[in-house]
Amino acid sequence: MISVTQASQYIKASSKYFAVALFGGGGLVYVGRHDRPGRFVPGSTPTLHGHLGAILDFDWNPFDDSMLATASEDTTIKLWSVPEEWEPIDAKGVSKEGTDITESVVDLIGHSKRVNLLRFHPTASNVLASTSSDYTVKLWDIESSQEFTTFDEMQDLCHDIIWDHRGDNYATACKDKTVRFVEARASRVTARIGQAHDGVKGVKVVYLGESGKVLTTGHSKATGREVKIWDLRNLSIGPIHTERIDTAAGVLMPMYDVDTNVVYLCGKGDGNIRICEFEDETPFFHRLNEGFRSTIALKGVCMVPKRGLDIMKCESARLLKVTNESGIQPLSFYVPRKSDAFQPDIFPNTASGIPAHTAEEWWGGSSKGPEVESLNPLQAESQNGVAKKKFCSVGTLNLDLKKADARIKYLEGLLDAAGITYN
Repeated sequence: MISVTQASQYIKASSKYFAVALFGGGGLVYVGRHDRPGRFVPGSTPTLHGHLGAILDFDWNPFDDSMLATASEDTTIKLWSVPEEWEPIDAKGVSKEGTDITESVVDLIGHSKRVNLLRFHPTASNVLASTSSDYTVKLWDIESSQEFTTFDEMQDLCHDIIWDHRGDNYATACKDKTVRFVEARASRVTARIGQAHDGVKGVKVVYLGESGKVLTTGHSKATGREVKIWDLRNLSIGPIHTERIDTAAGVLMPMYDVDTNVVYLCGKGDGNIRICEFEDETPFFHRLNEGFRSTIALKGVCMVPKRGLDIMKCESARLLKVTNESGIQPLSFYVPRKSDAFQPDIFPNTASGIPAHTAEEWWGGSSKGPEVESLNPLQAESQNGVAKKKFCSVGTLNLDLKKADARIKYLEGLLDAAGITYN
């Protein structure tokens, strides 16, 4: 039912929508709204489709909740725009007819083999990173449909790619067990971990904010799954902390909340989700509690951006879990408080939907952290008045032109029917 690679999360979310890739011709993606999760039925559920092969990964634009990028076996990347107030399923759970999305707004062509992973830039608008089975990482300016640069020093398939907090660098974890830290604009390796974990399973990486530390998950040769924390300023000494997790076989996917320094450890095939806290001093890693316990195994999981949470109910995090039994299952984590007022200690200013710089500014050397906004609903009302730059690509302009031509043809038909002459 679900089309994925070992490296994929199976599901991704913006603050308005979530997406799951399905098996089927044309690369099918189910796009749903957060207020209507649950089961989806391939063949009867409205989908987004247009690739010639299966979709292997996808990512939401952090500065446009309605823009989704998809990567496919057909070697292409496509950008899609979900219509405003997208409602493919009504309140009773019945699929609506004629709601499929079949026309992409941008196509990116440049990889010679299937495209496996996609990651939008965290601070610059319209910058996208992609990895492929051709062992390259490409950076794209999606607005101009142009390639910025290509990194081609990987020796094997890439299992993970992640941007740092500012987006100046990214890290790749490959099948050869090497984690490479790459200066993004120059496509140059600045540091590497020769063998992050000894096991043969995939390695995942996450930057721990601007602490100068990174976390990796993987398998040891004998004792199963483990978490390691590394200091980027001194990788030669090895990990500064190693935490044994369990002896399960599934790949361990870390989800990091930079606002609260909480790590959610989610294993493919697991029912349980472990919650830990990162602290930038010894011993660095603390298990908080049992987290979420379940006997229903997850196939994939993602974290909903903070802007999509129920802040006034003290919902500190929400994960979307994909299962065979219940489809999409939201898992909400709450901090109990007696007061109904906004809780600034739980919800500090968070990354906003406004980019810190344009693609051109970033490529020219601009280095900034994410623009932040308050999650206080009273302050958010005034922040919502900030106008966002409308995305305009060649594909978008062609679509607008096509709609305008159809409208003109319709109006000319009305004039002809009324016997009115025109120039």
